[in-house]
Amino acid sequence: MKAGRGLLLAASLALVLAALLPRPAAADFRMCNRSPSRVGIALGYKDGNTWSTEGWWNIGPNSCETLLRGDLVARFYYVYAIDYDLGGEWSGKAFMCTRDKEFTIRGIEDCLARGYDRTGFFEVDTQEQKSWTVQLTEPAQKTAAQRGAVAHPPPQKKP
Repeated sequence: MKAGRGLLLAASLALVLAALLPRPAAADFRMCNRSPSRVGIALGYKDGNTWSTEGWWNIGPNSCETLLRGDLVARFYYVYAIDYDLGGEWSGKAFMCTRDKEFTIRGIEDCLARGYDRTGFFEVDTQEQKSWTVQLTEPAQKTAAQRGAVAHPPPQKKP
């Protein structure tokens, strides 16, 4: 009986110690909504040699969501966000394809001809970090925060 209690105590101690050990930081692309509204997020990125867009992630007020898990493989990511409750959007000059319902779209050319919407995304420069978090702020703040944010839009095919 004492041996069983000793094993149980040792196992419990091992679990507590394991929980206290430092863990490697998660390398992800995260989005935090610091506005009072629910927002919808679309994300654009280079997937190998092809541009891709994905959406929609729905993020509640004052909460965060991981959009991509693992080490980031690109320096630049592109975000479009829409405020569901108060209207308005966070947008930019890098045009990519989206649609109203959940989507994953390969390619950013000829959006309208392919039956998609053509939407302006703003650029996020991750500075080649392995993880990055974007903070969406209230509409009055977003315009100032986006000035100059689109330094390197993705290449667009010329007509």
